[in-house]
Amino acid sequence: MPPWLSGRMARLGRVIVEAVAHHYGTEEVLRRLSHPFWFQSFGAVMGMDWHSSGITTSVLGALKRGLGPVQDELGLYVCGGRGKQSRKTPAELLAVAERTGLDGGQLARTSRLVAKVDSAAVQDGFALYLHGFFLARSGAWTVVQQGMDPARREARRYHWLSEGLKDFVDEPHAAIDGQERGQIVNLTDHRAAASRRAQLALVTSGPSVIVDAYADNLARTAKASPKRAHPEPSQLTLPHLSLPHHHEVTAKDVVLRRLHGTLSAAHESGPRDFSELLLVPGVGARTVEALAMVSEVIHGAPYRFSDPARFSLAHGGKDRHPFPVPLKVYDQTLHVLRDALTRAKLGQDDRLAALQRLDQQARLFERELSGPSFEEHVAGELEQSAKLGGMSVFGPER
Repeated sequence: MPPWLSGRMARLGRVIVEAVAHHYGTEEVLRRLSHPFWFQSFGAVMGMDWHSSGITTSVLGALKRGLGPVQDELGLYVCGGRGKQSRKTPAELLAVAERTGLDGGQLARTSRLVAKVDSAAVQDGFALYLHGFFLARSGAWTVVQQGMDPARREARRYHWLSEGLKDFVDEPHAAIDGQERGQIVNLTDHRAAASRRAQLALVTSGPSVIVDAYADNLARTAKASPKRAHPEPSQLTLPHLSLPHHHEVTAKDVVLRRLHGTLSAAHESGPRDFSELLLVPGVGARTVEALAMVSEVIHGAPYRFSDPARFSLAHGGKDRHPFPVPLKVYDQTLHVLRDALTRAKLGQDDRLAALQRLDQQARLFERELSGPSFEEHVAGELEQSAKLGGMSVFGPER
């Protein structure tokens, strides 16, 4: 992660989280983080590669750095990380508990148990290497973990949310994000309850029971028909985030009508709304486009994040996909958001309200208005990239 982007991601991540907490409360931040589509869109709007497993590491790192100075004020703490840092999570939780009065021992146990479930009870070929624990002062929490399949060079993300969690080993996940790869060992499936009880009974009854059961099973198998009279019901088909291997952003990765709504709101209503209500000099339509997408991350309903690639059109991507990060736009976005949030803390909500109104206008426009094709829009961004301070890992745009 280049330094010119990591610092900006920390600042933008912090101000988005603070805005969500201001409007909807700290625990809503946890609900958003437990939603895989929102999580991916959140990373994309901050300039990270939209399809990359690195979004998980980057979002966790950005929030840990960005929220660190205000964690006690906000009542939201970020613990854990990847590799060796993940193993420090219990100690970090104990330190937070000392300051908040929460049960540190129970939180540390929760951290270890969640990691153990996704590495032992769910055996799907992905080895855990990242563990992020987001904790509110109320005791509510979200855990985001990630595993890697080195043979396929693919990642899988596991989301947990304490709200509504009844059992750590029976359907405990808020979401598991990854493509189907055939049969796996998943003892957290509700249909595996009998298996869990049988395993516990076997462990407590001694080895002779296992030996006898094995012999009986061999005898029954020899006589049984190979066909099953009652096949197990298949899992319910749910929306899942399946990210492609191709690096670039293509038209099929974006819901174009939503993009048109954002562009229309920025060009038709944005500049007038901002000059009258935000009174921030120098804010033009391009910055308003980015602000409209950031505002959607703050206010959008879950269905709005089915195409996370679209949010990379706010601030581009560090690897130049779909275009270099426009640093001038990024910094102006940060300036407007920070100023609006500062005023809101003083009881002056007009600027944050204007951002919310911009999101509402974009949703209205997308029903009626059309605009440029995806390719035309990206070509226009590339054409003005140097003027907007375009930067990528390959250097400044010329």
